Amino acid sequence: MLGCCHYYCCYSYYAMSISVDVHLLSGKVASIEVEADESVESLKRSAQRALVVPKRARLLKPSGEVLDGAQTIAEAKLMSGDKLSLHVNQVQLKAIRQSQQTSAFAALLGDGSVVTWGDGTIGGDSSAVQDQLRDVQQIQASNGAFAAILGDGSVVTWGNAFHGGASSAVQDQLRDVQQIQASNGTFAAILGDGSVVTWGNPFHGGDSSAVQEQLRDVQQIQASPSAFAAILGDGSVVTWGHAFYGGDSGAVQKQLRDVQQIQPSNGAFAAILGDGSVVTWGNAFHGGDSSAVRDQLRDVKQIQASNGAFAAILGDRSVVTWGYADQGGDSSAVQDQLRDVQQIQASSQAFAAILVDGSVVTWGNPEFGGDSSPVQEQLRNVQHIQASHSAFAAILSDRSVVTWGYPDCGGDSSAVQDQLRDVQQIQTSSQAFAAILVDGSVVTWGNPEFGGAFAAILVDGPVVTWCIPEFGYDSGAVQYELRVFLSLARLYDFDLFTIGGGSGGVRGSRWAAMQYGAKVAIAELPFAIVSTKLTAGGLGGTCVIRGCVPKKLLIYGSHLLEAGAALQMM
Repeated sequence: MLGCCHYYCCYSYYAMSISVDVHLLSGKVASIEVEADESVESLKRSAQRALVVPKRARLLKPSGEVLDGAQTIAEAKLMSGDKLSLHVNQVQLKAIRQSQQTSAFAALLGDGSVVTWGDGTIGGDSSAVQDQLRDVQQIQASNGAFAAILGDGSVVTWGNAFHGGASSAVQDQLRDVQQIQASNGTFAAILGDGSVVTWGNPFHGGDSSAVQEQLRDVQQIQASPSAFAAILGDGSVVTWGHAFYGGDSGAVQKQLRDVQQIQPSNGAFAAILGDGSVVTWGNAFHGGDSSAVRDQLRDVKQIQASNGAFAAILGDRSVVTWGYADQGGDSSAVQDQLRDVQQIQASSQAFAAILVDGSVVTWGNPEFGGDSSPVQEQLRNVQHIQASHSAFAAILSDRSVVTWGYPDCGGDSSAVQDQLRDVQQIQTSSQAFAAILVDGSVVTWGNPEFGGAFAAILVDGPVVTWCIPEFGYDSGAVQYELRVFLSLARLYDFDLFTIGGGSGGVRGSRWAAMQYGAKVAIAELPFAIVSTKLTAGGLGGTCVIRGCVPKKLLIYGSHLLEAGAALQMM
């Protein structure tokens, strides 16, 4: 991975008020106060301001997974002792995957430009707005369109109009946009004044007119496939969209007070309140009804969701589940094992919990990873788990990988097991996995027809995509742009860049490197014996190369013969 700056953040996840130490490798450090219910984006921005870091940066977990800025510290499952990296000038990739035949990619380059490829009807072709895609800060994707926030707070959209690709009707309102959230077919933008602008498919939350007056002082928004839930500054919640997917919270509205965070499933929402209790609403078959476990939902710290169920980690590190039983809503068979739970990951119909001792407990639909018994003895010292639609992949402390779940969708990695050594991170598409090794190579397994949803940023320059070319996953048409940017990013990725290698430039650069550990580069024109305007230079500058220093050498040299003769006469 490329990046000119790396910072490390350490904090306690369970504390409400968290002190974060953000370190620059040069030794520069900033201590930042952050609340557990604050967003990751807020943490990142505080670090950037304190350390004077450019806007285009992203926080990564130790596994290499990019943290979602819209999530809270708690939702991001950041635990005490975690070390995060803040990478600047990175290529950021967003993908839309409607089916095995339909995908589109958008790559945000470090210079703020955007390159797209894939199915043009769902965002793979941005040519109509390419001139507007300058100084892009972040990109969000619905199920058929992209939305980009520019440095001036305006928004550019492209892709399927029915999925939010056309924002002309609200373009005048899209000013000072801070963040964007997306459902399947709609975008919702939070403005600097805390108001919200929505556009896209009205059945997926694109029409928020019924609650527009309530959308004031909005702090964050979460989305199910067809509905939105916004947390306001006073801790209350406003919902809109399809009622079947959680768009109507009327039945629990009075309970939605002092809300700290919200987690969506495919058809419901679960809100953690300030006292650690939980309020749910939406489709009962997707976890919208938690009445059966309400008395157990106390001191809840975080919640994870499958398609139709929720799993909550309590303060004592035990777990409470509810929702559709076959999708992980019933954990009774493993309840006695769910102690000292550190984190939980979910496939579409199953859960996997990593315990403090590095072992793993699973439940839910066996075919979707809910049964890990065939590999249970191998699941020791597990560091991280990734999930596809139907399978899990665990990275162990020795950087090997263990997989389970539906074999054709990544649950069986036996064909590449010998290659899965020194694994640094794992990415997933809906039915396949891609492991990035320490040496930068990539190993893939799972359904080959779904492997094309991958895009790899190589250290030597290009972004590579793979699968079935005729499905539109080939990035060959934009390889030049991706290669040129990544090459430049690699060559000019420094803390201090000095133009001019004269006495001042050299001295200042040396001081920054020696005193502060900065990564420094100096630009100077090529050296030439005889200087000509704008075509020749040389490290040292005029004073050293053509000014007082060579003049003194000539003057002193001219006196050597006379000085030697005088010495002989003494």
